[in-house]
Amino acid sequence: MHWRRKWQPTPVFFPGESQGRGSLVAVIYGVAQSQTRLKRLSSSSSSKIALISLASKVMLKILQARLQQYVNHEHPDVQAGFRKGRGTRDQIANIHWIIEKPRELQKNIYFCFIDYAKAFDCVDHKKLWKILQEMGIPDHLTCLLRNLYAGQEATVRTGHGTTDWSQIGKGVRQGCILSPCLFNFYAEYIMRNTGLEEARAGIKIAGRNSNNLRYADDTTLMAESEEELKSLLMKVKEKREKVGLKLSIQKTKIMASGAITSCEIDGETVETVSDFISLGSKITADGDCSHEIKRRLLLGRKVMTNLDSTFKSRDITLPTKVCLVKAMVFPMVTHGCERAGL
Repeated sequence: MHWRRKWQPTPVFFPGESQGRGSLVAVIYGVAQSQTRLKRLSSSSSSKIALISLASKVMLKILQARLQQYVNHEHPDVQAGFRKGRGTRDQIANIHWIIEKPRELQKNIYFCFIDYAKAFDCVDHKKLWKILQEMGIPDHLTCLLRNLYAGQEATVRTGHGTTDWSQIGKGVRQGCILSPCLFNFYAEYIMRNTGLEEARAGIKIAGRNSNNLRYADDTTLMAESEEELKSLLMKVKEKREKVGLKLSIQKTKIMASGAITSCEIDGETVETVSDFISLGSKITADGDCSHEIKRRLLLGRKVMTNLDSTFKSRDITLPTKVCLVKAMVFPMVTHGCERAGL
């Protein structure tokens, strides 16, 4: 009977962390593709990973299991990010299949691959708790999550030591197993309010209208005309900016099988490309898989070259070397190859 009472926002502390709500943040800087040059060390080229205590991870794992049933119920089929039985290969195969069908009917197709600037760092906590309640998450789980983020503090570890503790007012912690789940709820609520499900713009597949595919914060918009695509893009932009999620115009790309004019947003031109690497796989406007096959083989060869000294070592047994090939080379070569015309 005690558990049936209404949950109140009483403090919940996670052992092993400063004041129960602290986390250590490690900064990982981005490295340029050329090994001889590094990108300028700035906040835009770095990722912040929260190092969480083991005791807190156990608690978070329990919360994740409790939230899983609501994830499957609330998220539509177009969202494949961080869901059981779904993965990047599903969305890669869907994009390839969508490209092939209009080609058979001699129709053009237009894609927009949207990228958000620091999406996980822009989640508003107050709006998140309200969204969870509206999506039917039980009060006791929402209360635990709210207490987890209330008064949250972090310190940053650098090469010169650690900084002073500071308050964090927004964003989900990168490095926390709950963050993808919480962000998915946040993003799903926003997408529902954009009106994409009711929009006529999109691609007609098996009698259904499809205009977007999602993997967490990676969103792909689809339409049969340039005007429809731009209309969808502006709807998503306006709704998401109201909740703090801003488009990264530099990283957002448009790909089309037909002719297309330049698209401008807030005075900036969205780049039009003939191919795009989405979810680790190279997508081309004509649906040709040969480029991706060659790219995958080169990536596999690069991994083999990096492991060359390991393979030549006599101190490592043959079964261990075989395991390394299966674990590191095969996944690199076969990622997203389900729809490749082998």
